Amino acid sequence: MNRLEHDWFPAPLPDGVSVGEGSWVHSAYGFRHCRSRVPEPVRIGRNTGVYAWSSFELGPEGRVTIGDECTITYLVVCTNGVVEIGNRVMTSFQVAIADGPFAVPGRGGGAGGTIRLHDNVWVGARAILLPGAEIGADSVVAARTVVDFEVPPGVLVAGNPARIVRSLRS
Repeated sequence: MNRLEHDWFPAPLPDGVSVGEGSWVHSAYGFRHCRSRVPEPVRIGRNTGVYAWSSFELGPEGRVTIGDECTITYLVVCTNGVVEIGNRVMTSFQVAIADGPFAVPGRGGGAGGTIRLHDNVWVGARAILLPGAEIGADSVVAARTVVDFEVPPGVLVAGNPARIVRSLRS
């Protein structure tokens, strides 16, 4: 049984969920709609925090990988595909990552596909990352931004729909 010692929710983490050394997960409650049937539906790297109200709404083929040294706060992932989050990524509260337009608990968001956040990415409050989103390394997604395209490395994107505001590299 993979039960979190500090958890208030009386259930273990789903089978196959792995939490790296030095990492912390707020509660198994965030996995109550994790219906993935893949061997390792969620893998959390080392020294990463997955904080209050983060949830993993995974369909049968859904899979999430979170890298090392990340701060994940109130993230909602709704997918039947793959979400890859690199190392040293920070998400603010109420960020949504979904592979479709509708969040259906336990079924994922849509047809699958991959949404990727490369290393050293910051995602602002209430941003939404949709199918086609790939956030390049060292980039920042501003609050309430909606992204559905490949963002190059080292830029700031903002707006709905998102647009590149400026380079973050000198």
